[in-house]
Amino acid sequence: QVQLVESGGGLVQAGGSLRLSCLASGGTFSSYNMGWFRQAPGKERKLIAHFTWSGGGSTYYADSVKGRFTISTDNAQNTVYLQMNSLKPEDTAVYYCAARGYGTEYAYWGQGTQVTVSS
Repeated sequence: QVQLVESGGGLVQAGGSLRLSCLASGGTFSSYNMGWFRQAPGKERKLIAHFTWSGGGSTYYADSVKGRFTISTDNAQNTVYLQMNSLKPEDTAVYYCAARGYGTEYAYWGQGTQVTVSS
């Protein structure tokens, strides 16, 4: 199993930036697909960014964050990042790091970190 710990959330003004970090431990980092989810109050938890090692590495972004958010990894540090730029109040949510093995559903989750964007 892999353990995930998020950090980097906080309060930011609209238009600002934050970088979330997710430290993974307890497994081989490259054996997992990594994802970032978010859940706003009253809304469903949604996948917003995904990274897979297959094919030399590929990414996915939800339309709501495409062009503003970037997922990246530091394999040596077992860390996945979510760089969030041009933040909007609609981005306010609890952000979760998650991991899944190849061919499985997301089964490993961090505790979440709150991101609040004010106007």
